[in-house]
Amino acid sequence: MIDRQYTGTPFYGSRRMTVYLHRLGYRVNRKRIQRLMANMGLAGVAPGPQTSRPHPQHTVYPYLLRDLVIDRPNHVWCTDVTYLPMSRGFLFLVAILDWYSRYVLAWMVSNTQDTAFCLEALEQAFTQGCPEIFNSDQGCQFTSTVFTERLKQAGVQISMDGRGRVFDNIFIERLWRTVKYEYWYLTDHRDGAEVERGLTTYFRFYNTERPHQALGDHTPEAVYFNKIQTTK
Repeated sequence: MIDRQYTGTPFYGSRRMTVYLHRLGYRVNRKRIQRLMANMGLAGVAPGPQTSRPHPQHTVYPYLLRDLVIDRPNHVWCTDVTYLPMSRGFLFLVAILDWYSRYVLAWMVSNTQDTAFCLEALEQAFTQGCPEIFNSDQGCQFTSTVFTERLKQAGVQISMDGRGRVFDNIFIERLWRTVKYEYWYLTDHRDGAEVERGLTTYFRFYNTERPHQALGDHTPEAVYFNKIQTTK
């Protein structure tokens, strides 16, 4: 329930989330909600002290996208990790998205929020191209030396959202909302293998069949690979 509400209202911190659950009749205190949201990797748009932070020894890079006109594929890629609640336990999903075309270049699931599965997704994305700029939040996976050094090795500029500014990475946030409301919340998930199959099918649909109004009703795949057909 926290995940569903947060997906619709990412500006809800633990205080507002507690009030929301109280209105539904749940007797929960704010400390419990803080703990649960921290376990899920969720923080409100304007988080207070003790919310998620980058590792203190990791370098944080400036945000490079403000006022930038993004007008071509592989100009900017972005990434994020989201929480996937299951009937038993939970998983985390990372995706890498081409900002211009909304094309999902790579995705990966894991039962922990470690760097390894994010790095694996990055390597998968590199098989399709290489961006000029790579944007992420300040999560420890993306500020880690192994992750940032891999980007530098590929000649990629690193951009990171400001703390608490969820809308700095707005298109990946919209992707999570789309995935959860069009697929995740409508389906039961019993194990990792089932999740892999289901997400494979959904992301194939998202990339190749689902029209995007912002893309002139073309698909992300058509825009990313410049396969747009002009209708006279």
